[in-house]
Amino acid sequence: MLRAFGIKDIGRCRNVNQDYIFVSEEPMGNLPNLFLVADGMGGHKAGDLASEYTVSRVCEAVEKSMQTIPFQILKGAFQYANQKLIEKAEESPAYTGMGTTLVAVTVKDGTVYAANVGDSRLYKIGGGIEQITQDHSLVEEMVRMGEISKEEARNHPEKNIITRAIGVSETVEPDYFDTKLEKGECLLLCSDGLSNMIEDAQIREILERRTDLRSGAEELVRTANRNGGKDNIAVVLIEQA
Repeated sequence: MLRAFGIKDIGRCRNVNQDYIFVSEEPMGNLPNLFLVADGMGGHKAGDLASEYTVSRVCEAVEKSMQTIPFQILKGAFQYANQKLIEKAEESPAYTGMGTTLVAVTVKDGTVYAANVGDSRLYKIGGGIEQITQDHSLVEEMVRMGEISKEEARNHPEKNIITRAIGVSETVEPDYFDTKLEKGECLLLCSDGLSNMIEDAQIREILERRTDLRSGAEELVRTANRNGGKDNIAVVLIEQA
């Protein structure tokens, strides 16, 4: 059995919250549970619509899917949400160019299945901290190619340039990851409003001293805001009960 808790916060510098989360410990279609974090991109109206609309369409697709393999269900849901968001963007000039990052997780029989596009992340914490997903961003590609260091990437002026997202092209190609979740370990899904504001080591420290998931999530948000709160913050925590 899983326990989960999600929270989002507008941060200290934004007027609109373009992050959106979804938390279901209960079955969704053929998935035993589902957890989502989306970080919208676009104008004043478009970014928050993009993230919320995408999460709704993913849930819709998951519930209708006849597939039984988690990655196949998630793949179909990402493709469906991408198509629907492109169609939505055509309804108004205000929606032109909107898109969203998306990280999706389900846990089945102790195995974590994750899919992502963009720079919202999945971490695993327990005796250390491991970033499971890889960012689809310009600076992350520069890090992978050895052009800049991880430390230089944190404050790079082009850090916000995303190379893959929902809604920006006719096809979307998520990356897929799987890992084991042992008792005592914790999963963290988050937007870059958290990961840009708190070093990985501090995330680990906060979560290792948590009394429960709510206290851990709330402390992460408080710390991100104390460190500047430059963007919206989304946090979903999951652990084996």
